[in-house]
Amino acid sequence: MAIYLTKESKVLVQGMTGGEGMKHTRRMLAAGTDVVGGVNPRKAGQTVDFDVPQCLEGLGGAPSAVPVFGTVAEGMAATGADVTVVFVPPAFAKAAVLEAADAGIGLAVVITEGIPVHDSVAFTSYARRNGTRIIGPNCPGLITPGQSNAGIIPADITKPGRIGLVSKSGTLTYQLMYELRDIGFSTCVGIGGDPVVGTSHIDCLAAFQDDPDTELVVLIGEIGGDAEERAAAYIREHVTKPVVGYIAGFTAPEGRTMGHAGAIVSGSAGTARAKQEALEAVGVRVGSTPTETARLVLELLEAGG
Repeated sequence: MAIYLTKESKVLVQGMTGGEGMKHTRRMLAAGTDVVGGVNPRKAGQTVDFDVPQCLEGLGGAPSAVPVFGTVAEGMAATGADVTVVFVPPAFAKAAVLEAADAGIGLAVVITEGIPVHDSVAFTSYARRNGTRIIGPNCPGLITPGQSNAGIIPADITKPGRIGLVSKSGTLTYQLMYELRDIGFSTCVGIGGDPVVGTSHIDCLAAFQDDPDTELVVLIGEIGGDAEERAAAYIREHVTKPVVGYIAGFTAPEGRTMGHAGAIVSGSAGTARAKQEALEAVGVRVGSTPTETARLVLELLEAGG
């Protein structure tokens, strides 16, 4: 089992023919992802040959020659796609996501960073009304190791296993995946660190709680906002599986603007310490470093949760 993304997922790539789209589509194909098409109205009808050996018949994944469609709706009609990965520039991201939602796709993974907040507000709310789940924006995407990879997460740093991971930080997603590679992961979801995202910690916690193959959840947050405090309240009421947390920003200087657009700290609200206390109050063990967080996960798994 997994959440949101499985080996059955059929993936479109909006912006596949651009530089980033080409590079990461090749990586997704090499990971076995069933990439069934790209979307670019100016190149509709063309085919892009990615020449990825892992895509050859019998080795998993889609054929390495990927067709380009003019619209998401055309791609869905021709291929049965149920996931799209968005690699379009910030100025065009809103239109791309609205198009995907209008087509009725189930999952849209928005990798693009630098999208204006008012655009993110518009397309996340619109997608929600249309039944499309958004991962991101400004995120690394998600991976179900050994099954499918939608985004930019390296596929070769971990293996299938029993840990679920939800993270605001792309870099820390990769680090925890690597540190816990001997155990492996059910699904890793990078939700993005912008002030407005389509899928929250709480959404992923609920999905991991319902996933029979996820035994423990790692929750990675960061300073700013109150998403982790809200996640703590949800854990208290709804999550019975063990959760281990890490909050990026313990060493952040007071009064300093940090890198992520969502990392806005006001007084004691939104600090790493406040988030740690909220999580620990509901039984979540919180590591002071990524390495200590990995050690806490191992201890809990060895103890049977």
